[in-house]
Amino acid sequence: MGYKEEITRAMSLLAGDARTVFMGQAVAWPGTYMTQTLSGVARERLIELPVAEEMQMGMATGLALAGHVPVCIYPRFNFMLLAVNQIVNHLDKLPLISGYRPKVIIRVGIGTTRPIHPQAQHVGDFTEAFKLMCRTIEVVRLADERYIVPAYERALKREDGCSTMLVEYGDRYLP
Repeated sequence: MGYKEEITRAMSLLAGDARTVFMGQAVAWPGTYMTQTLSGVARERLIELPVAEEMQMGMATGLALAGHVPVCIYPRFNFMLLAVNQIVNHLDKLPLISGYRPKVIIRVGIGTTRPIHPQAQHVGDFTEAFKLMCRTIEVVRLADERYIVPAYERALKREDGCSTMLVEYGDRYLP
């Protein structure tokens, strides 16, 4: 199977766990290349949000503290930068300072450059920066479709209860 099909299969696998909810912009309504990967997720499990990245991550952390496993979706790394405070100072550090272990699965995309290059503010890759900033969040690049489903499965079943950020490549969705 191809990259997009494997991501879609991983989302269906996650949806099989009653604790998961899927949240972000264009999750319940079309709008990004990631939207179509949620076709196997029941509509009532999709939380459509406005463009408010920091609020989105704060909500995901709160839902995780309440026992849910939010799949928090950011189609562009560049825009997820607006949520760095919530990711680095809250979600990542809660296990270190409080003992709470909120499990959030963060899906973030390196934007597509085809068929038209959207310019620098849409195609950033900040994987290495997040690896340096985060102590409890595992950051995983999904460069090869063979590792997509196992990586999402590992994030869901993570033994220590902490969060995982999975970095997807938008250009890999295209033929």
